[in-house]
Amino acid sequence: MVVVHEGWPYGGVGAEIADRVQRLAFDALDAPILRVATLDVPMPYSATLEQACIPQASRVVEAVRRVVARGHA
Repeated sequence: MVVVHEGWPYGGVGAEIADRVQRLAFDALDAPILRVATLDVPMPYSATLEQACIPQASRVVEAVRRVVARGHA
């Protein structure tokens, strides 16, 4: 399972969702939950740097590939 959200990686909504699913459905999971979130850095004012901080398709694809690889190992 991959949780994607535009928030901080720790203490945010996505982190809470991942925590609850991991605790309540642990036995049903084939692999640990991965989170793709805003990078854990102060949000920059530059639009280009801001786009680099928020979740991008390439980071989501990488996380999904890692989860799929773990599930089939």
